[in-house]
Parts: sequence; structure tokens; C-alpha cells
Amino acid sequence: MIPDFRLMPVSGASDRAEKLGFRFGAKGAHTSRTMMFEELNGVLSAVRGGGSREDYASAIVEGNCLGKATTATRRLTNQRLGELYGLDPRIPLFRVLRRLWSIDASGRPLLTLQCALARDPLLAATVSPVLTLAAGSDVQRDAIRAALRHDVRERLSEATLDKVIRNVASSWEQAGHLAGRTFKKRALVQATPASVAFGLYLGHAVGFRGVSLFATGWVSLLDCTPVAARDFAIEAKRIGLIDLRIAGDVVDLALDRLDPAEGRS
Repeated sequence: MIPDFRLMPVSGASDRAEKLGFRFGAKGAHTSRTMMFEELNGVLSAVRGGGSREDYASAIVEGNCLGKATTATRRLTNQRLGELYGLDPRIPLFRVLRRLWSIDASGRPLLTLQCALARDPLLAATVSPVLTLAAGSDVQRDAIRAALRHDVRERLSEATLDKVIRNVASSWEQAGHLAGRTFKKRALVQATPASVAFGLYLGHAVGFRGVSLFATGWVSLLDCTPVAARDFAIEAKRIGLIDLRIAGDVVDLALDRLDPAEGRS
């Protein structure tokens, strides 16, 4: 099986994806911010696992858990983090992110990227021009620009598009896919059982099924081959994250363990 960099099936995302917390369209937080990994890490450390959306907002704005200089900046940070991750236990996608965050410290940058891709169409538009680069290759800004322009058409000015390119490059760097200060080059990341489980969850949410789940963009962005993804998935099953049975091209996948609350809602 050949890895695929598509995040969505040819038929488009399933109707269920938006209900789980995906965001679609031609707008995204990357017009003004990156994926804000350090900020997300800070707020998830400051708020207990069962915290409400109001608890996260209070920690950021009133508690200033992220050490922002002004109230206006704190409010904007709360808004952008909400756009990127939900910060709301009523959103299934955030519940799964929060559950995996607590058990996979080393995989947190990848979990952050996966969630941000599901909720920011601007970042999602740049998957192919980044992932198709060979390790050590220079980032091609023109390719990223073309991919963004294809999706947003004329809805963003050239100046805004330049800012988006800088922000998405920073996000890919935060996740580990790019390295270098002045000239960024493609680097390889290390998948984890939790990030593969999240990749399977996201792929299933948008409509992929069966053996193709191991070759979607949600898994390929982990620099993980379909064969390696199966091994990571088996480990994810062993540690109680998913239920999985594989027989040839038949894949029986159950994701209830990732989000027990989904079955009760």
C-alpha cells in the first residue's frame, strides 16, 4: 500500500466530521497565529482534565496562565486556541486530544498538529507541499503559496498570504517536520502509538474505511508507512486506546476507547 497525503476521501468529508469538531471553509487561525504549541501545552497544564470551556477561558484571561502582557492579548489567545482546538469537553475532537495528551508527552507536538489540521483549513492546505519533500530538502515557499491560493482563491490578499506562509512554516517546525532558522529544511518525525491512534480516529471521522485508514494523510504526516502504522496500531490496542482486528485487507476498528463519552452522548 502506498502512503497518501490526502486528508479527505475523494467523495469529501463525511457529515459526521463537523459534528465531531472539524472546521471547514477558507478561513483559519493561521492568518494571525501559528498552531501555538507552547500556549496549548500551558493551558492544558493549568486546567484539570474535566474543565469546561469557561474554565479554559478563565485560566487564559483572568488567571493569565500563559503570561501574556495585556488583557487584549489574553483574550485573542483564548479565541485563537478555541478556534484551533476547541478547548471544550463538549467537542469530541478535543476530548480525544485531551485524553491522548495525558498519556503521550513525547507525541504532543504531533497530536497538536493533527488537531490543528482538522480545525484550520489554511494549515490543512499545506500538507502536500510539506510532506512530499524528501528529508533534508529546502521548503518550497512557492509550492506552499500555490496550494494556499488554490484553496482560498482571491479571498486573501498577497500580504495576508505571506503571513499565512510564515505561520504555517512555524507550525510545521513546531511539530518537527521542518528545521532551521533562516532556511527551513524537511525533517522526519517519530510516530507514537497515540498519534497513530489519533490519525486513525481522524481518518475514520472524515470517511476513510478499512485498510486505507493506514495510508491517509492523517497517518502519513507522522512519517509513518502503512506497515509501520499497523504495528503502532497494534501497540495502541495493547495499551487500551483502540480495539482492532486485521485480517488481510479487512480491518475491524472500534474507537470507543478513545472517547468513551461519545457513546454516552
